Parts: sequence; structure tokens; C-alpha cells
Amino acid sequence: MLLARYDEPLALSPDARVALLGGKGDGLMRMASELGLPVPPGFVLTTRACERYLERGWTEELEAALRAGMAALEATTERKFGTATARDAAAMPLLVSVRSGAPVSMPGMLDTLLNVGLDARAEAALERIDPAFVARCRDRLVAGFASSVGGPPPGDPFEQLRQAVEAVFRSVRSARAAAYRRHEGLTEALLTAVNVQAMVFGNLDARSATGVYFTRDPATGEARPYGDVLFRAQGEDVVSGRFATEPLSALERALPDVARELYAVGARLERAYRDLVEIEFTVERGRLWLLQVRVGKRSPRAALRIAAELALEPDFPLDRREAVLRVRDRLARPREQAAPSDAVGTPRPGEAGAPSVRDAGTPLARGLGASPGIASGEIATTIEGALAAAEAGRAVILVRPETSPEDVEGMAVAAGLLTSRGGLASHAAVVARGWGIPAVVGLAGLLIERDAIEVGGRRLAVGEPISIDGASGAVHRGVVAAERHVAPELETLLGWARELDIALDGEGGPRTSAPPTRTTSAGSPAEPPRTDGGPSDARSDALLHALALKGAATIDALAAAIDAAPETVSERLDELVAEDLVVAAKPIGFRSTESGRARAEARLELDRAMLGPDAARAALLAFQPFDPRMKQTVTDWQLRPQGTELVPNDHADARWDAEVLARLGAIVEEATAWLDATADRLPRLRCYSKRLRHGLDAIRSGDGRFVASPRVDSVHGVWFELHEDLIRLAGSTRAAESAAGRSS
Repeated sequence: MLLARYDEPLALSPDARVALLGGKGDGLMRMASELGLPVPPGFVLTTRACERYLERGWTEELEAALRAGMAALEATTERKFGTATARDAAAMPLLVSVRSGAPVSMPGMLDTLLNVGLDARAEAALERIDPAFVARCRDRLVAGFASSVGGPPPGDPFEQLRQAVEAVFRSVRSARAAAYRRHEGLTEALLTAVNVQAMVFGNLDARSATGVYFTRDPATGEARPYGDVLFRAQGEDVVSGRFATEPLSALERALPDVARELYAVGARLERAYRDLVEIEFTVERGRLWLLQVRVGKRSPRAALRIAAELALEPDFPLDRREAVLRVRDRLARPREQAAPSDAVGTPRPGEAGAPSVRDAGTPLARGLGASPGIASGEIATTIEGALAAAEAGRAVILVRPETSPEDVEGMAVAAGLLTSRGGLASHAAVVARGWGIPAVVGLAGLLIERDAIEVGGRRLAVGEPISIDGASGAVHRGVVAAERHVAPELETLLGWARELDIALDGEGGPRTSAPPTRTTSAGSPAEPPRTDGGPSDARSDALLHALALKGAATIDALAAAIDAAPETVSERLDELVAEDLVVAAKPIGFRSTESGRARAEARLELDRAMLGPDAARAALLAFQPFDPRMKQTVTDWQLRPQGTELVPNDHADARWDAEVLARLGAIVEEATAWLDATADRLPRLRCYSKRLRHGLDAIRSGDGRFVASPRVDSVHGVWFELHEDLIRLAGSTRAAESAAGRSS
């Protein structure tokens, strides 16, 4: 499926819809077709269209899909693309935005083009409204084409559109997107959808604006409107960091009816998504339009507070068990939080804030606290400098006028971020919160040179140490200390975990208790004391999980699956049989009972929460490009061409076998490298890498059984189990994947 319209909902599972439409397209479809919210009309060229483009370039099939989408958009808006309607010369022409939308959020990493379709006829129609407005729109179109396409926009509106779509598809393979994927552990094969929407103009007049609204404070978790607005502005201006934005309280003063509508929409979407949501919006002549919704990135501290407070709201659709599971990884290794001191802060007008640095003296200056936490490190003003310091093992504070997607490599190694421009929804703020990096943004008066910075009237050389407080926005010279204590939400959530008997650590047994209050240096928060459980529960869970994937298995097969001695597996199976979790299978081996399967599913639910829903979906999506290659390679090992037919491979053709096994080795090496990175979030997945490499070693030693024989722990057998595991972690089924054309 190459094309989907916002007003025509798809009968697919949520995961399948996100995989096809991307997160942005799925959110727009939900808002438009399910919730009836004000969304500009539009359509999606799906991730499959992106895949076709990257494989074959622009084809007649893609051309037809794009023209069909535009025809439907013209009919819905009653406007002609690139010019005014014939019956109403004063009507607004139909211009469109062309925006990316990957299945996994990559904020700011992919391209966006606005005002596409602006030609001489459209300009003439718009000049009747405001000549200065036309000039602003033209400048934005030309600047967008220069950076994304690499040249000026062509005169033909449809050629503009085609080039814009191609640029967005290509941006998924850009260097900045690759750097972000590496930091997030995402696959290089990740695709993007393209959203084509009728333009709405936040730069039209004094009653027009653009903004970003979080339903809760993503830095602290506080239940209050949070975000930025920029009047007479368009699109990416509010998140670029190049402009001085205002808090949402400015929208409340200037357009109170719009602000009330926005907050009411936020409450609906928060319940629909059952979580904090981030909403991008535009106001055109006093009318609210919604351009995007997604579950908002938040700091580690905010994640705890949001989970606890949502579960405590009597009518909110989130119970205590799910609240604990959402932050299970943070509860397993609780970090102490900085406590407010008695120092007097200077919060931004209209926004709340509090300092958290203790006994550090008067700060050099204060900006906007955009991502909480205290970070100390040497000053770096270039990406190259940040990378060099980090490679040498030194902490670094990256200081920039603003950050952009091109800066992500330096941001990824920084202990903290400091910018002279930008607001709470700027690129630096959003990425820092998502990565848990302290950040101070919008520090007026910060001067940045290649070899030094000037802040608060003091000149500091690159390489000198500074500290930033991402809660209060304070910037200090040198290294500071902070008083730390256990967040009250942490105590609450740990209490619920104990009451509900939810395991927090390792492969099942150990549980983490609340840490005591104490003071540490800002740069090295203390870990809480931890209790150690024995290996039996973890081994039981591993065996039950293996049986859930295999259905039934022998002792030797289970020993290979969990990397244990057969004698150890035999002893543990005896215990599981006694507990009525496992029974003997016919004709040989063992299988789980209904109770055993229930316990395995409960364990999988915990793993799913540890990995996180977005990462679980991303892992399955990352696996999919490898899967058809593996299936074809195994088929080629079992069947080889003879003339125009395929015959059983008798392995008499050494060249054929060598080529097949070379492909198999390449797939295993690529897949295990990706899998090892994914296993940083869910360590038990490393067992698959070990088993795949063991099988490959056996094949290279001459034992061809390890390609696909069911009698040994073959590469094909391990691969099948890995695929099934990833499907279940993503909350899907093999039947659903097969129906969506992704599995067989």
C-alpha cells in the first residue's frame, strides 16, 4: 500500500498502522478520522513507498499514487494546487507541506518543506492578501529547497512537489539521521513515510502563530501546560532554536479562546494515548489546527512522576501495574534526584522553575532550564572538539548558538548542552530530554567563539570547566556539587512493585528496594543497595520462555537455548514438573502447561516494558529487512537451480554452496551486530547472538547440519525463535505479521 488518506482509517492493528504510516501519519489519522479534531486535510505516502523509492528511484507507480493523493486533496479543500479556484479569484491557493514521519520518532533528523506549489499564479493570488506575506512564504520555500533538494524550486508546482517528496525519502539515509540511529540503537534500514498536507499559515497576521504544547512538563513531570509559541511564524521556526519564543501563557493572553481549545484537545489526546503527549499546532487567523501528536519524550525524573500521577488519577485509564512496568528499568536502578536549595532563582516569566545547585555561589548567568540534571565538563564549542574530548575520556559541555540535526554526533557524547538561542521546544531541548542529558537553552548574552565563550561578563576558554543546572537554568564556573534525595514518586512506585510482586532486576528474581537519602558529588550519583536472588527463578523463566517459543523441546535443545549444561536443565525441569508448570511431551521432550505458559507471558510482559513499546516495535521493524534474505539463503542451501528448475541440493556444486554460505555468514554478522546493540536494553537477547555465531562457527567447520537441521541448534532454528520473540515483544502475532505481508 503506497497511499493512505487521513480521513479514511485503516483496518490494521496499531503497530501495523504505525509501521506503514509512520508515527506522524498515524497520529494525524487518529486525530482526523477517530477523534474529529481539526487537522489540515492530507495524505500519507507510506513507508512502502519509501522502500520502493530507495530501491528503484521515482517510478510511474509512485507518480500515480502522488497524483491520486493530490486529486483527493483538491476535492476535499475545493482548491486547485498552485493557484486560486476559477469561481473565486480571492480564494487561497492550495499550497502543501511535505513532512517526514518515521515509525520511530527521530526529532528533527529528517527533512521538511513548506509552501510547496508556490508559483507565479499562486503568488499573484496571495499578494491580494498581503505582499509581505507572499515574500515570507517565498523565502521559506527557496531556503527549504536549497538545503533539502540542493537547488531552487522549479516553476511547475507538481515538479516542486515531486522533488520535495524525493528529498524527504532521501533524508532517511542522511548522515545526521544515521548518527541519531546509532545513538538510539535503531536499524540503518529504518524507513520514513511522507505526509502531504494542505498548508495552514501561522505567519499570516497578528492572530496567527505556531507552537508546541506538552500536556505535562517533560522536564519535571508537573501537570501543567508546557511549551513554546511564536506569533507570525511558520512551521519549524519554533523548534529551530533561531528565534526567541514565548511561553504558552503568551497564547493565553493574546488568544484566550484558542488556548482553552488547545488545552481541551490536550486533555482528550492525553486520555486517548494514556500518557503525556506532545502536540504541534498552528493558529491561522485565530483558528486552531493540529499538525502532529505523539507520546512526548521526557526526562528520567519526569517519567517517574508522570507514571505515578496518572495511575493515581481516579478516572484515568492507567492502573498501577502498568505504571510500574512503564518505568521498570528506572526502578531497577534508581538514580537520586537533585533537591531544591535555598538559592533564589529567576524563572522565565509565565513559567515555573527552581534552582537545584547547593552552595555553588552566584551563577554566572541563567537561561531556560530545558532538561533537568546537573552536568559538569570542559567547554567545547565545536562538534569536533566535543568528540575529541569525549574520545579522550573527558566530560564535555557542548556550547552552541543553537543545535540542529547536524550536531547530533556531538550531542550524543556531551554531558550537557548550553545554547544561546531557542526555547523549551527547541531541537536541543527535545533531544536532551529524550536522551536524559541536562540542558540550558536560550541564554541571552552568551557569546560563542571557536576558542572561547563569554557568559555573564566572564570570558572562559574552550577546555575550561563549567557546570549547568538543567532545572533552574543556572550556569556556573567550575565543578559544583548538589544535594540529592530520593524522589517521592520513586518510593511510591517501588511500593507498588512490592505490593504487586513485580520483579525489577535481571532475569526475574532480584528486586530492588528504595535507596537511602544521602549526598554525593553531582557527577557521580550513588547506586542504591541491591538484593541478590538465586539463579533458579531466572533459569525457570528462561526455560519456560524457550518452551513458549518452541512449543516442545528436548533437554539438549533447551540446554542450547538457555546456554546451560544438560544436567542443570534436567534438574530444573524436574522442579518445574513438580510445580505443574511443565509436563512430558509426546513422543519425546517437554512442553509447558497452561500455568507455565501464563508465567512465560507474564515474564514477556515485563521484558516488553523494560524494552519500551517504541523500542520493541523498532526492534521488530529492524529485523524485517534481514528476514527475507535469511529465508532465501536457507532455501538456496536446500534447493539449487538446474536448468530452469529447482532441485534438491546434493551439495555436489562446491561453488554454489560456498556462495550461499558466504551470504549466510554476512547476514549473521550484520544481524548479530544489530542485535548486540539492541540487547543493551534487554540483555537476554544476547543469547541469540551467541547461538547464531555458534551455529555459524559449526558451519564454517564443515557441519552443514547447522544451517537448517531441526536436530541441532541450527542458524535457521535460532532465527525462527528470534523472529517469534521479537513479534511477541512488539505485542503482535505471527498471524498479524503475515496478514500485513511481513512474515510467513
